[in-house]
Amino acid sequence: MGMNLNKLLDKEFETKSLAEILDAPPSALEGLTPKHDEILAGFKIKTIRDLGNWKYAKSAAALVALADAEE
Repeated sequence: MGMNLNKLLDKEFETKSLAEILDAPPSALEGLTPKHDEILAGFKIKTIRDLGNWKYAKSAAALVALADAEE
């Protein structure tokens, strides 16, 4: 199954597998730079996988999902 992730990634990562993308630095995401990699490394986030599994990112995503369901 193919997915178009082009709008999420820098050009050089558009043809990579999901495994390669998850092992890439956060700057592989569109809009992030190597400077962001340096800052995130201070939180022990060195890959996109680390960023996606970061407990604070997960907590924030859960709060956003809950807010969308709140009446």
